[in-house]
Amino acid sequence: MTLWNGVLPFYPQPRHAAGLSVPLLIVILVFLVLAASFLLILPGIRGHSRWFWLVRVLLSLFIGAEIVAAHFSAEWSVGSVSTKTSYKAFSVERVRAHVGLHVGLEGVNITLTGNPVQQLNETIDYNEQFIWRFGQNYAGAYAEALERGLPNPVLYLAEKFTPSSPCGVYRQYRLAGHYASATLWVAFCFWLLSNMLLSMPVPHYGGLTLLITGAFALFSVFAFASISSVPLCQLRVGSSELTTHYGAAFWITLATGEDQGNTPPVAGSRDAIYTSVRFPVCIASCASSSEPRC
Repeated sequence: MTLWNGVLPFYPQPRHAAGLSVPLLIVILVFLVLAASFLLILPGIRGHSRWFWLVRVLLSLFIGAEIVAAHFSAEWSVGSVSTKTSYKAFSVERVRAHVGLHVGLEGVNITLTGNPVQQLNETIDYNEQFIWRFGQNYAGAYAEALERGLPNPVLYLAEKFTPSSPCGVYRQYRLAGHYASATLWVAFCFWLLSNMLLSMPVPHYGGLTLLITGAFALFSVFAFASISSVPLCQLRVGSSELTTHYGAAFWITLATGEDQGNTPPVAGSRDAIYTSVRFPVCIASCASSSEPRC
């Protein structure tokens, strides 16, 4: 008996690698819904201020989405290599595969994709996550991976980040990720505050809070970059060496933090323009009016 596409319901199903991180997907969907909601009400804003509000709101949503998404991203430090390596322990069989290492603030993702995917009568497509944030047991997750019999390249890279590994990078990555995560959440709180202040007639203070938001985003980058002073063990997968470098989340957070450094002058100039334009108009209108309040 089969279901759709020939699936056998009472037999083990082929394993599939995990796709996009669920928390990251939720963050993206939430901010996309907010952006779509604003675009729906945008036609109700009249005049040239419509374009001002469009740029302002979409840019603010991008900054907020980047801060939260970077927290859940595993693209802070990445590395990959294509090689021919042993597949299972106590076996001489070797496979051609693409091995990837993705280090985030909360843990590490290790991917293994066969080239081709179907080799040795198996589907070689793995995406395994090992968490080291406070409250999680990285060593326990590694022991469970050993019991599951994961492929050798996955276990080899995961073992390098265990607390008992001679590499000694577990504590550095864990602490750096913890402090970077904490500063990102502080940046998110200041981002919320800046949106409230920018919605009031005090854009100067809103710009200052955005400056603080960018400063804490940069602090998170510097906290994670502190691990670069720790020499990482040589990672050899098969006959090739795997090297790591800063990933997309690191550079986007750095660019966002630096970009927000230009916000206070812009907000201050906007406040000055608003004042210089409004008050002369008010004085002129009052001079031509006989109302007592002028």
